[in-house]
Amino acid sequence: MTKTFKLIPLALLVSGAVHAATENPWYAGARIGGTNYDNFDKALDGEESNFGKDDWGGGVFLGYQQNSWLSWEGGYTYLGQADYNNGGGGVEVQGIDLVGKFTWTVSPVVDLYGKLGGYIFDLDNSVINQDDQGVSATAGVGAEYFFNDSLSTRLEYQYYHQVGGSDPGETDIHFYGVSLVYHWGAPVPVAVIEPEPMPEPMPEPAPMVTKVPAISVNLPFAFDSKSISPKDIELMKPIAQRLTEYPDSKLYVVGHTDSRGTEAYNAKLSEERAAAVATYLKGHFGLTQDRIVVQGKGESEPIAPNNTEAGQAKNRRVEVYTPGFELRN
Repeated sequence: MTKTFKLIPLALLVSGAVHAATENPWYAGARIGGTNYDNFDKALDGEESNFGKDDWGGGVFLGYQQNSWLSWEGGYTYLGQADYNNGGGGVEVQGIDLVGKFTWTVSPVVDLYGKLGGYIFDLDNSVINQDDQGVSATAGVGAEYFFNDSLSTRLEYQYYHQVGGSDPGETDIHFYGVSLVYHWGAPVPVAVIEPEPMPEPMPEPAPMVTKVPAISVNLPFAFDSKSISPKDIELMKPIAQRLTEYPDSKLYVVGHTDSRGTEAYNAKLSEERAAAVATYLKGHFGLTQDRIVVQGKGESEPIAPNNTEAGQAKNRRVEVYTPGFELRN
């Protein structure tokens, strides 16, 4: 056994600075479970019956969520020891995992995933006093359940192909276990500043006051879409006319989604929907940026229950409005 491999996990956990690119992009975890050695080869060929094949294993890992479906992970994994039945010692393996994690979201709290990458191993065959270091392929599958935005648990299986070399021998190793994962690094939520009501004007002798009412419209969106339809453009015509007629009026565009998908994905999608509407109005009616307020509220403000398709359809919307005001002549 080398001391270097036992120090690497600590270095992995403390290295790197937090970069809040997406909601909770960084995570770290620990896993524990069982291991099984089989398919012995090279110096171990034909020796399967002389070794105990089952042991415990575990490790720690650090990961970065690049986007909604791809993560990168690195960590230390101890794969236990296959004990030699005809004397002392055995075959013991530990090393470093470097893998890509590919995720499929099946519900707001459950992900399925696959892993693919390499394992930098350190194999110690104390039966014949031979060590070996090298790289083998590894792949795995699992399911992850999220208790909340910061904590999740995994149930997983991972396969390590032909770990070892010619002298100490090679073996396939299977790991199966559970993990506990802590997630962090999301940006601090920005407080939404609601427009302040216009102050009541001071009384003047016999003023001519024209009250201009507020105008608002809800634009529906298809599932996972951020495209504006011809029907949406027709609905926005009264607001566009108001903005053109009153150059000092402001436009508020607020995006929303239903509850399907992760909160991070829905927050981003709601912002993109609002931005698409704002870009259209800005480009077609010559609005300056200081007249437009764009916000994305994700799934946080539903106007209907999310447990039916009809309710979800109502919640997939962009609210477009311009506040009312008074004109004095």
